[in-house]
Amino acid sequence: MCNLVAVALAATLGTVVVQAPRAALTLEVASTAAQRERGLMNRPKLPAHTGMLFVFRDDAPVQFWMKNTLVPLDMLFVAPDGSVRSVTRNVPIADPKTPDDLIPRVEGRGKYVIELPAGESARDGIAAGTRLTLPALPSAQP
Repeated sequence: MCNLVAVALAATLGTVVVQAPRAALTLEVASTAAQRERGLMNRPKLPAHTGMLFVFRDDAPVQFWMKNTLVPLDMLFVAPDGSVRSVTRNVPIADPKTPDDLIPRVEGRGKYVIELPAGESARDGIAAGTRLTLPALPSAQP
């Protein structure tokens, strides 16, 4: 059932293409509070060069809680101009039985956060200081 929910959710989100140094990334856009909260939860896999781009109202500190995240991820914290501020590589998954207070959290600062399959950022030449080419993006919604 989780696969069906993930596929249905993916179909409702718009996608954009973000140009990285060595690849074009096809990213689902999470611009509403509900989309940002759901994120990539319950996705059993992520194909290469895909992921999610989270749009926030402000360029500020953000924290991600990795509950029900089933695949290890790389997380990019991105400034409004597309500059990657930091990369957190290989964010681990948590067993579904993990108590909420022990579920991994990842923090950074950005107007945007991009989640990719673990190892993707290195393969695509993305590191702190890399400038990504961002397309026009929707404004963050409550």
